Amino acid sequence: MIDAAGLRVVRAIDEAGSFTGAATMLGYSQPAVSQMIRRLEQRTGTAIVDRVGRTVRLTEAGQVLARHAKTVLAALDSAEEEVAALAGLRAGRVRVAAFPSASATLVPKALALVRSRYPDVSMSFTEAEPPESLAALRAGECDLAVAFSYPGTDLARGEEDLDVFVTRRLLDDEVLLALPPEHPLAASSGPIDIAKLKSDTWIAGCPRCRGHLLEMCSRGGFTPDVSFETEDYVAVQGMVACGLGVALIPDLILRTTHHPGVVARRIAPASRREIVAVTTPDLLRVPSVAAALDALVEVAASPDLLPTLAPEPAGASTGPELDYYL
Repeated sequence: MIDAAGLRVVRAIDEAGSFTGAATMLGYSQPAVSQMIRRLEQRTGTAIVDRVGRTVRLTEAGQVLARHAKTVLAALDSAEEEVAALAGLRAGRVRVAAFPSASATLVPKALALVRSRYPDVSMSFTEAEPPESLAALRAGECDLAVAFSYPGTDLARGEEDLDVFVTRRLLDDEVLLALPPEHPLAASSGPIDIAKLKSDTWIAGCPRCRGHLLEMCSRGGFTPDVSFETEDYVAVQGMVACGLGVALIPDLILRTTHHPGVVARRIAPASRREIVAVTTPDLLRVPSVAAALDALVEVAASPDLLPTLAPEPAGASTGPELDYYL
C-alpha cells in the first residue's frame, strides 16, 4: 500500500539527491527517511532507491513513483484545502426543506443570518410538508428539515425511524380559530369552546392539519362538516373572510399573512404545534449544517421573529382575549 508520506519522501529524494537533503526538505530526521523508504520497498516488493556509497539514486520503480507523486500529492493538497475550507466555513453548502409557514418566517431570516456570517457557504431551499421533508432528509436530498407535529403525533407519522435523526426544538406555535367578523362568536371574550362550532362549516388545511382538526373536534364531541380543503392558508383565509366556513390556523401563519376580513381567536382546549429542526448525527458535524441549525435556533428565540401586526380597524370589537383582528 503506497501512502502519501512515502510519496513525499520519494519526491524529496528525487529533488534533493540524498536522504539527508530529503530529511531537511521535509523536516524529518535522516533515520526517519531511511525507515520510510524501507517500509515503502517492503510494501511494493521492489527497490525504490539505489545506494552507491553516499550517493542515492532512484531506481526505475522509484522514478515511476516520483513521476506520479507530483500529480497525486497535488490532488491531495487540493483536497485538504477544500476540506479545510469546509471546516472553516469558507465553503460548503446547506440544503433546507421546510413547510410553508416556516418558509415565510423562520427560514428566510435564518438563511440570511448564515449568509451574512459565512458569505461563501452555498444555500438552497425546498418547500415540503412533514413527513415528506423527513423522507427527503433520510434520502440525502436535504441536510436540514424544519418540521412540526401536533400533540399526540410524531414528526413522521410513523413512516420514518426517528432514532436516525437529531431534533432541535425551535418554538411552540399556538393554533387559533379563524372566523369571519360577522360570526356570532367573533366578538366573544375569552377562549372559544370548540364544541360551540359543531354546527359550522369547516375549512381544512394540509393532511396533518386536517387530522388535528378532526382530533380537536372529536374531543369537543362532534365530527366537523369539512366542505373545503386547501393547503394554501391564503386561500383558507379568503374563504373564511367570505363566510364560507371557519378554520383552525397556526399563529405563525396568521402573523405573516394578514387578511382584513378574518378575526383570530383563541380556542378551548388550547392547542399548540411544536416546530423543530431535524438533521442527522453525521450532518450535524458538518460546519455549514451546524451553522444553519444554530441560526434557526437563534431566529426562533428572537422577539423580532414575527412582524408587528397591523393596527386593529376602527370600530372592531375588542376584549381581553382578542389577540388579532387581521
